[in-house]
Amino acid sequence: MALIQGLGMREVQLGQHTVRSHGREVARTHMHDWLILLLLVVIEIVMYALIDPFYRFVGKDMMTDLKYPLKENTVPFWAVPVYSLLLPSLVFLFIYYRRRDVYDLHHGLLFAVFITAVITDAIKNAVGRPRPDFFWRCFPDGKDVYDSLGNVICHGQASVIKEGHKSFPSGHTSGSFAGLGFLSLYLSGKIKVFDRRGHVWKLCIVILPILLACLVGISRVDDYWHHWQDVFAGGVIGLAIATFCYLQFFPPPYSDDGWGPYAYFRMLEERSAQQTNGVNALNVQVMEAQVLQQQNEQNNQSYTSSEEHDSGLNDLESGRRKYTSQDMMLPLLLNMSKR
Repeated sequence: MALIQGLGMREVQLGQHTVRSHGREVARTHMHDWLILLLLVVIEIVMYALIDPFYRFVGKDMMTDLKYPLKENTVPFWAVPVYSLLLPSLVFLFIYYRRRDVYDLHHGLLFAVFITAVITDAIKNAVGRPRPDFFWRCFPDGKDVYDSLGNVICHGQASVIKEGHKSFPSGHTSGSFAGLGFLSLYLSGKIKVFDRRGHVWKLCIVILPILLACLVGISRVDDYWHHWQDVFAGGVIGLAIATFCYLQFFPPPYSDDGWGPYAYFRMLEERSAQQTNGVNALNVQVMEAQVLQQQNEQNNQSYTSSEEHDSGLNDLESGRRKYTSQDMMLPLLLNMSKR
């Protein structure tokens, strides 16, 4: 019961940390992370546009699996950032509008997507595996030519041939699983899928982004742009990076605190520690004041007792003086009476 009340107290405190009130602090804290993100973007542009892939040996006997027709993409290249970045971002903004927690708005989606892109393109360029439609990229007129070693002598368009050596792994698939996989993990924490209550509708919501990513991967095989191994490897890479990046910012979705980011709970702990220190300091001041008051009271009592003692001594001394003078006068009076 105490745990449930504690979680409720934590959630009640949401809405106090908006972009306007705490956004600058969050941005300053993660300044180096944003610089690394910009560096990842630059590296991805360089690897995709400027670096050529490895032109692997392709012999005539290998063309059997590389003569699939050259088709257009069912999922165009520009659509990948739309559903892997823009769609999750809209969901994040909606939840931020409901909760007003800037700590929840700042997380690792961009890192998941761009780290995945860099890893994917690095492997693509290093492996240089031909796509299933490589024959028609290399020989658009259908007339194949080979050198003395049996390697292809392509006479197609250079950019098309270059793209034909980027089969492994699938960039569409890895990017889809990175963005949509992150969204799935995010939603599973927010709606508390693993709260042990058995609500299947929550599980269906979490599965939808993963299903969309799987369909994108299948389309890459159907379009003959990738072999099935390329799609499988791309899915593993994207989902693994999404999980690592998510766990950098959030507890596991099955955790009791899985609904909120680490930064939010850390902020609550720091605030609680500050309040505790303030209360302790106030208690120390109160105790010091009480001690001083007791000392003052003891000093006053001692001073009063001293005055009473001095007064008693004075009275006793004056009584002695009166008695001595009376004793001296008594013989004189007796002599005068005899006369």
